[in-house]
Amino acid sequence: MARAMTAVPVPDPADRPPPFVVHPAIGVRGPMVFASPHSGGWTPADMGHSPALSSMTLRSAEDVGVDHLVAAGPRFGAPLLAARVSRAYIDLNRAPDELDAALIDEVEGATSAKVAAGYGVIPRRAGDGAELYGRRLSADEALTRLSNVHAPYHAALEALMIESRARHGLALLIDWHSMPSRATGAGVGKRGARGVDIVLGDRHGSATRAGVTRRIRSLFEAEGLTVALNTPYAGGYATQRWGRPDEGFQAMQVEINRALYLDEAALEPSADHDRFQGLLTRVIAALSRETWPR
Repeated sequence: MARAMTAVPVPDPADRPPPFVVHPAIGVRGPMVFASPHSGGWTPADMGHSPALSSMTLRSAEDVGVDHLVAAGPRFGAPLLAARVSRAYIDLNRAPDELDAALIDEVEGATSAKVAAGYGVIPRRAGDGAELYGRRLSADEALTRLSNVHAPYHAALEALMIESRARHGLALLIDWHSMPSRATGAGVGKRGARGVDIVLGDRHGSATRAGVTRRIRSLFEAEGLTVALNTPYAGGYATQRWGRPDEGFQAMQVEINRALYLDEAALEPSADHDRFQGLLTRVIAALSRETWPR
């Protein structure tokens, strides 16, 4: 029987799960900070999405189980910031001003191609392309989501990054994600087929020192994984925000091919899940032993 991969969060006094959790480092804390902004599966009652949508549609953009895959991080000195709220409710890897005029009142124009396509900070479409709403959202609804979820999440990430830099002279964010095996057709495919297992995004060399990117790539390749750089994912909002090497902050987005660990049709762990998690734990252990260039 497949194991459940989404932990049940502890309700707060208002009987609502927390939108994210921070798993602190155990023992000596290193310079790395782990984050999983899209692993949440909780859809708040105030979302007001179209009632006909299935749970599979609502979860279709979710990085299912990624927080569990990298749960070893704290054991190796890397605190883990993990989302609990659904990406369909708010996208924590978008800038707060990426608001969609086609969805939200009092917003003018689109700020990016992704927003225009329906994938702003408050998405209009699910990961499978379905429209999430049969209505427009008020500006107050949008601001509430930003102030109650997006801002606190990024404040928590900021605190972790600043603490790491204060301790070590640098902070390295590893922002963990997953990608559909079908993504970009031949560009990313199931392991063993045409495609890659891991995509590293360093904003085309601007978010990390070159030696950091080379070393992370080599650790994945040493485990037999095929690795691409910046194509088709160069890094999102968190990578852009924290990729400032001259200020002591570096960032790398890591996309994992879901075919390595997930039954994508059922959104359940595949037979390869535990083996791959063991492999990833070895990579994390190796990352923790690195001395990163500043």
